[in-house]
Amino acid sequence: MKKLRVEALTKQAFAPFGDVIELEGAKQIPINLGTTIRFHDLAKIDIADESGRPLVNLFRGEPRSLPFEVKMLERHPLGSQAFVPLNDKPYLVVVAPAGELDESKIRAFVTSGWQGVNYAKGVWHHPLLALGEVTDFIVVDRGGDGLNLNEQDLKESLWLTESQPV
Repeated sequence: MKKLRVEALTKQAFAPFGDVIELEGAKQIPINLGTTIRFHDLAKIDIADESGRPLVNLFRGEPRSLPFEVKMLERHPLGSQAFVPLNDKPYLVVVAPAGELDESKIRAFVTSGWQGVNYAKGVWHHPLLALGEVTDFIVVDRGGDGLNLNEQDLKESLWLTESQPV
């Protein structure tokens, strides 16, 4: 069984794949007569290729059980895709760099709960991997013309056996 090491999700570790969406370190702007704090510009949303338009969706993820077999990855070549959880439950993120899929560069991360992710355009990733319970996510995605989904089976499955960093 080929195992994939699970890492803690940090901005630095995830930078080759997109943005970590979190409040820590974000620019804060008081608005609405000082009654609201705006955490500004948390992710680089990239959806303009081929006249793309923004979509705001809610995804409801069924929990996955560990060990979990990673058999495939997908990518969105025309736009980024941001996932923002609506609770503080950790979930798993499996990614590989944009371009031709290089299975030797697949990485797995576990979030601290409230962290979101924004997959950069063309970054390979596994579909949503909620843990423990049904989890809702706001997803900012690209709509419009053009083929914006590629799926690819892995030559050899990878197994996620730990939800915590090892």
